[in-house]
Amino acid sequence: MTRPDSPSGISRRQLLGTAGAGVVLAGTGAVVGRVTAPSSEDAAADAVVPFRGEHQAGIITPAQDRMHFVTFDVTTRDRNELIALLTTWTAMAERMTAGLEATENGATGDGGYRPPSDTGEALDLAASRLTLTIGFGPSLFDDRFGLADLRPAALVDLPHFPADNLDPARSGGDIAIQACADDPQVAVHAIRNLARVAFGTASVRWSQLGFGRTSSTSTSQTTPRNLFGFKDGTNNLKAEDPQALTESVWVASGDDRPWLAGGTYLVARRIRMLIEQWDRTVLNEQEAVIGRDKREGAPLGRTNEFDELDLESNGPDGPFVPTTAHVRLASAQHLGGIRILRRGYNFTDGSDGFGHLDAGLFFIAFCRNPLEQFVPMQLGLARHDGLNEYIQHVGSAVFACPPGTVGEDYWGRPLFEA
Repeated sequence: MTRPDSPSGISRRQLLGTAGAGVVLAGTGAVVGRVTAPSSEDAAADAVVPFRGEHQAGIITPAQDRMHFVTFDVTTRDRNELIALLTTWTAMAERMTAGLEATENGATGDGGYRPPSDTGEALDLAASRLTLTIGFGPSLFDDRFGLADLRPAALVDLPHFPADNLDPARSGGDIAIQACADDPQVAVHAIRNLARVAFGTASVRWSQLGFGRTSSTSTSQTTPRNLFGFKDGTNNLKAEDPQALTESVWVASGDDRPWLAGGTYLVARRIRMLIEQWDRTVLNEQEAVIGRDKREGAPLGRTNEFDELDLESNGPDGPFVPTTAHVRLASAQHLGGIRILRRGYNFTDGSDGFGHLDAGLFFIAFCRNPLEQFVPMQLGLARHDGLNEYIQHVGSAVFACPPGTVGEDYWGRPLFEA
């Protein structure tokens, strides 16, 4: 596969119409020039996140504003067909993250006598910092593809936590793909085209759209708010702290299976927020449940958002940060140093049959070992968190994300050639 260079600013439609005006197309349709310089607004929209590298993009990449997450069940039992799909997906993902069509001239170049190989709804749109990240679920490592002996020990279905109300139709999956972008249509276009070419080899199991990131993964980003109105992820790991990422996110070569070195684990939890119940709760109770001031995001008993949590000091009514406060129970101080990289999104999926919003947090976290990091964290939260009165976990999945692709690698090549 010929790798496209990364264009610094051009939409898919411009790609089709400006070759004669100074835009040079090479090989797979790579863009190496632009007729006019982009405005600052265009430059932000046109930003391209490199697809290839030591680690997959979409993990420590500064979190984009929109997400489309999908899981697949592999329907073939032919190992070569699965590898062929992963190879095709890789080529398409590299093109789409570069701001190109899923295939060369895919929307218009087939003469009109068969379905286009690109669905076309992103022709007018720039790359919008699109990233595509793949992970493999525990169920892929059965007897179908000769992978059973290569399953990492930490890649097992998460236990059933207290108060879980999981929907099997929103849990699990053989393969997951996370698409993140600053334009929702760019993210949806990417997943739509990957799902389309999977026909006959893999089928969509479940998917989730997300908006309004609920954490920052870079010091350049401000802390966003979740649907309860509180700043979320203040103490999240950041891309600018490589030592912490090495300790808590990236799988080391000696951790388990060599093919996963440089990769990580993705934990996904669909958490429904009981919006109406929360909105009837007084402010003091809301702040006690979270453990932070609502407006500034400061830990209770402190002044500023990034002030360190004080888990020892007491006020007139007990600890400033209550023993059941969410931030206390999820903190590294309380958990003996355990940290994870959060990368979740808000969601709203209409309403249920009782007129209540089906809305909440699509929690995504990356960690080096979910059994040693996420599981003890969630067990403590499930048993003692005051927030449990206002939320319900309804979907769950875990995936092993291989390292980044280099050279001519396809997604998962270290696994299938181990």
